[in-house]
Amino acid sequence: MDKLRGLVALEMIAALHKLATAPAGAVLIWAIAAASQAPAASFYARPAPHLRIHQRAAVDGKDTGNLQGYSPAAKRVLAQARAASGGAGWSYLRGWHEIGHQGGGTYESWFDTLRYGMRVETGNAAGLSVRGFNGQGAWRIEPNGIASGVEERAMVAQARTEAFLGAYGFFYSGRFDAHGESLGLRQLRGRSFDVITVHPWDGTPRELWFDGSSHLLARIVDRSGPLAVTMEFSDYRKVGPIKAAFHITIEGAAGGAEDIKVERIVFTNAEREMFSLPRPGAPEKP
Repeated sequence: MDKLRGLVALEMIAALHKLATAPAGAVLIWAIAAASQAPAASFYARPAPHLRIHQRAAVDGKDTGNLQGYSPAAKRVLAQARAASGGAGWSYLRGWHEIGHQGGGTYESWFDTLRYGMRVETGNAAGLSVRGFNGQGAWRIEPNGIASGVEERAMVAQARTEAFLGAYGFFYSGRFDAHGESLGLRQLRGRSFDVITVHPWDGTPRELWFDGSSHLLARIVDRSGPLAVTMEFSDYRKVGPIKAAFHITIEGAAGGAEDIKVERIVFTNAEREMFSLPRPGAPEKP
C-alpha cells in the first residue's frame, strides 16, 4: 500500500511539473472526470467512478468557453431576474419535467438542476425521437429505434448548452460553470432589455435578454450559426415557488417560426440513468 501511495504521489508531482512548465500562451484547464477501469463511451451510463486528472489546452487563451465567472454587471442583471422569477425558490428545485406541444407534435423533457443532465422526447407523424446529454456525452434515438452516440465536439457543445439553459444554469453559478458579460441596454419594438452574453464551459454562447421592467427572461439569441435563432418567452405563470414561461416562439430556424406551448411543469428528481444512452441489450427504464 505504501508503494502504491508513493507511485500516486510521483504521478501527481510529474503532472504539476508539466503544468508549471507549460509554454507561454497555453492555458491548462484541469478537471476531475469520472472514468471506469474498462474503456466506455461517454454517452453510456458509467459504473462507480475512479478519479483521474485530465488536461485540456486552449492555445493563446482564445477558448472563451473555458473562462469562468460573471462580470459584476452581469451578476446584477441575473440577481434581478432571479428575484423577479422566484428568488430563493430556485434553490428548492431538484429537477425540471416539462410536457407540451411544439409545432405539430408533442414533447416531454427532463432537466437536472443540480448537475448536467437532459433528456428530450419529441413525437410526431414519424414516431418518437429521443435525445439526451449526461454531462459528458450526447446521444440520440431515431424513430426507427436506431441509437447512436454523438461524438462531434460541436454537437456535444450544443447539447451541453441546451442542458445548461433547460436547467436555468445561469441562476446556479455554483453548480454550472459559465462565463458571462453584460452587453448593456438594448431597445427592440419599443421595449428595453438588459442583455448579457453567457458562455457555458465547453458549450456555445447565448445572448439572454431580460425585460427592463419585469426583469423576466424575454429572449435567448443564438448567433453561433449562419443565421441568428431567437427564442421569445411569454405567458409567465406561477408554478410552485417560481414563475415560468408557458409560451415560447422560435424564429430563424429552418422552416420559419415555431410555437412551443407548455402544458405542465413539475419539479421532480429524475434518475440519472435516463440521461445516458442505454447500453446495447440492456432494457430501458420507462
